[in-house]
Amino acid sequence: MRTPAGLQPLIDDGVIDEVMRPLKSGKEASVYVVRVGEEIRCAKVYKDMAQRSFQQRVQYQEGRKVRGSRQARAIGKATKFGRKEQEAAWKNTEVDALYQLVDAGVRVPQPHGFFNGVLVMELVVDADGHSAPRLGEVELSPLEARGFHRFLVHQVQKMLCIGLVHGDLSEYNVLVAPDGPVVIDFPQVVSAAGNNAARRMLQRDVNNLTLSLGRFAPELLSTHYAEEMWALYEAGELRPDSELTGEFEFDESVADLDSVQLAIRDAREEALIRQQGREAAEQDD
Repeated sequence: MRTPAGLQPLIDDGVIDEVMRPLKSGKEASVYVVRVGEEIRCAKVYKDMAQRSFQQRVQYQEGRKVRGSRQARAIGKATKFGRKEQEAAWKNTEVDALYQLVDAGVRVPQPHGFFNGVLVMELVVDADGHSAPRLGEVELSPLEARGFHRFLVHQVQKMLCIGLVHGDLSEYNVLVAPDGPVVIDFPQVVSAAGNNAARRMLQRDVNNLTLSLGRFAPELLSTHYAEEMWALYEAGELRPDSELTGEFEFDESVADLDSVQLAIRDAREEALIRQQGREAAEQDD
């Protein structure tokens, strides 16, 4: 295939040897299957963020660090330089998060470097060596769904233990490899301690997974892992090996149930929006 402009510098520098085919394309980035020596990997080429995208990302920017005060002021004023810095920070966030998550034992694609704005990483494949399907594309038995849910909640737990919340986790950001789920797409990851919306994002992430897997194992819909996890995190008692039960006693005096119901509603609405966007993208293709 014709080499995309964003990947030509990597071929010129010997970082990759061949672009084999496109893997997927979205509003954030285009991903290609590439060959590096004898290994097959993927390369994520980030797209420039339009003004509308900046507005949508305001809630994710809170708590993120930038290189200096000049960059912070420029980003805050949304100047041309500021948008360029914000764009760079957005790309670097995913790269930095991936390396942290690998070190923490979270099941994510192994990163292999960040070159000229392109992230090269492991290609997650199925048992036949083809690109692994998304969680929303597979049929599961109740036993498998419960196992996947337990595993994915534990990944969220390990993320929170290092102070990170995915922020956009759903059945579309989980790939199913032969040895289990792999969590992907981290440009919107947020700081659990530095972002005021982190708790709600955590609830939304877990609720998205629960709603998806609850189709196969309905008893999962009555669990409250996000609330239990966050309570332990706030108390400084959450550990990667903490045993979670999925049970949580809500304090109705502060109307916590309202926030949970709102998070569930948001999760359902966002799942519908993602599905509609995906169908529209497939039609465009």
